[in-house]
Amino acid sequence: MKQTIFTGSGVALVTPFLEDNSVNYKKLAELIEYHIEHRTDALIICGTTGEAATLSNEEHEQVLKFSVEQTKGRIPVIAGTGSNDTAYAIQLSQYAQSIGADGLLLVTPYYNKASQKGLIAHYTAIANSVTLPIILYNVPSRTGVNITPETLNVLADVPNIVAIKEASGDLGLAAKMMQLCGDRIDFYSGNDDIVVPLLSIGGIGVISVAANIIPEEVHDMCQLYLDGKVKEAAALQLKYLDLMNTLFCDVNPIPVKTAMNMLGFEVGPLKLPLCEMTPANIALLDKSLQNAGLK
Repeated sequence: MKQTIFTGSGVALVTPFLEDNSVNYKKLAELIEYHIEHRTDALIICGTTGEAATLSNEEHEQVLKFSVEQTKGRIPVIAGTGSNDTAYAIQLSQYAQSIGADGLLLVTPYYNKASQKGLIAHYTAIANSVTLPIILYNVPSRTGVNITPETLNVLADVPNIVAIKEASGDLGLAAKMMQLCGDRIDFYSGNDDIVVPLLSIGGIGVISVAANIIPEEVHDMCQLYLDGKVKEAAALQLKYLDLMNTLFCDVNPIPVKTAMNMLGFEVGPLKLPLCEMTPANIALLDKSLQNAGLK
């Protein structure tokens, strides 16, 4: 059995910006403390929700370093270091290891994509360059490439590839992956709306967007299930299902950052090409927050 980085709720943390689009480190510190206080089980820094694609290399490294230093070992910090350039992913991953990150999240190569053979070569090269435990990130809707169960089965033999964030939304695919890989790979849901279903076939947690605004509820949903309280976990899943879906009424992380600003978190603007939501979607989000009892 490989090392498990965390169980429960890992938040895909937003990156707060000032009005000039520079990183708001004071606010980042506040968000980290907020999640530690509200029982989030891990911090995922510089992922999709953290707008990593529009951070400069300097910003990316500094946000990772700041987050590790701020947490002081109180909660696992998982660094988003994936890229469609294997050499750059290796550079970022080695940097994350040097500053004391607890694990890496590696998205599949996007735009130039890769064959399944290429995915194996890409991930193996990164894994061989570090000793940190690695979470693969399968999100074909964003990258245009899908990790097949057969490819994951090969990668599961790499010693420090320990988990996958499965965000295809396809439970059948996840089940086939679990069947082939057994206990060599931990599974995290990458979709807030199917956390309990994924847990029911062997998952151990979620890397969550919704946890940015309902951290204790997402933690409790996972913990209840892991404690054998299936009905209670399912009740939380269903209670917040509308909110979880509404947080994807526009391109992530547009809705969640908008929601956080509505709720007073003051996380600042989005970076282009991400832009403000339409008035109709803002009204939809506002209603969903009210229905969830957050406003």
